[in-house]
Amino acid sequence: MGGIILLGIFLLLICIRMPISISMGIATLIAMIISGFFDSLYIIPMYMAEGTQTYTLLAIPFFILTGNIMNRTGLTDRIFDFANKVVGHIRGGLAQVNVVASMIFAGISGAATADAAGLGVVEVKAMTDRGYRRDYSAAITLASSIIGPIIPPSIGLVIIAVISNTSVARLFLAGFIPGILVGISLMIMNFVFSHTRADFPKPERRATFKEIAKSFGTGLFALFAPVIIVGGLVGGFVTATESGILAANYALLASFLYNKPKDVLRILPHALLDTVKTTALIMFVISLATSMTWFLAIERIPSMIAESFLAITANKYVFLFLLNVFLLLIGAIIEGIPALLIIVPILLPVVDKFGIDRVHFGMIAHLNLLIGIATPPMGIGLYIMTGVAKIKFEEVVKAFWPFFIPLIVVLFLVTYIPWLTLFLPNLLMGQ
Repeated sequence: MGGIILLGIFLLLICIRMPISISMGIATLIAMIISGFFDSLYIIPMYMAEGTQTYTLLAIPFFILTGNIMNRTGLTDRIFDFANKVVGHIRGGLAQVNVVASMIFAGISGAATADAAGLGVVEVKAMTDRGYRRDYSAAITLASSIIGPIIPPSIGLVIIAVISNTSVARLFLAGFIPGILVGISLMIMNFVFSHTRADFPKPERRATFKEIAKSFGTGLFALFAPVIIVGGLVGGFVTATESGILAANYALLASFLYNKPKDVLRILPHALLDTVKTTALIMFVISLATSMTWFLAIERIPSMIAESFLAITANKYVFLFLLNVFLLLIGAIIEGIPALLIIVPILLPVVDKFGIDRVHFGMIAHLNLLIGIATPPMGIGLYIMTGVAKIKFEEVVKAFWPFFIPLIVVLFLVTYIPWLTLFLPNLLMGQ
């Protein structure tokens, strides 16, 4: 009964627009008091402290710092310029460049918001200057930013690994093929629009080999960052946390190579301050979610949900369909990281009973909730792009709707073809 009360209060507080973290804390406190746990309220701060004392979570601030350094020192501009030289001439022009640049930047930042807010500024300006509609520029930028947390490194995948007690390296490897599929599907959508929309600008001039080589040379350090970061982790040279530290130091070194030292030192305090603010917010959410999920476990909510799913169907494929519908709805009202922290522990018993690999489940949950960043009413990506593109919320939503088609197609491919997720982890790390 206490678990039902907790979830009811939590959803009510979300509906009245209270911040997610505060909603979790208040709901847990009230539910514990009503359920007779008044003498045990000390458990809330105890689990809040315990929830953030995981070594792997130290990777999060370093990945955030990496993205902030790349954005503030102009390294993202070099990534965009290289992508433009390589694919700008393809039908769809800068819209295709937008996707490819996001795929490259995905191997550095680990966060969709970093991609949308950082690289997005560059992409939207370049596209609108070339004659693309501002709402379409915002929509494709938001869609491509979803690639960021799928292709490693990824803050969300680090959190899933900690919650589900799975390997960070396996989850990182599992994200490559789905991330590339999302990128290809968006490029196909751009290609279709380039033939069906009269207002679509012509593609860029085909760059010469010399121009491509020059762009690659000037952006060499920025472009090789993903190879070094992910290669070190998969090769066993560094842990997930150490890969975050490596990423941040590499980004800092590259920024000194491309900028004057005084300019980097002027920018660095702002990058550090942004990192502290974002990390504090994420860790606060994690701490409160830990105490909330402890109480839900005490009240047997995960077991009840598992029994409910099993009562509806014993077919794994039907369950996976219902799982996608459920997670898409959750993603529309709860932000990605809080949703992961709440939903993943609850669903793990069900996933285990159906014999679904936890790495496969982690990718399904992650992709569903990433689509949520572009789903009204709570999609944080929609609000970010409203500010970046300086257009109305309704315009971004309307322009983004067609991109749900390729994203949902990839989601169901990943859901029903486990090989897409598990091939690389099994190949490089064994089963």
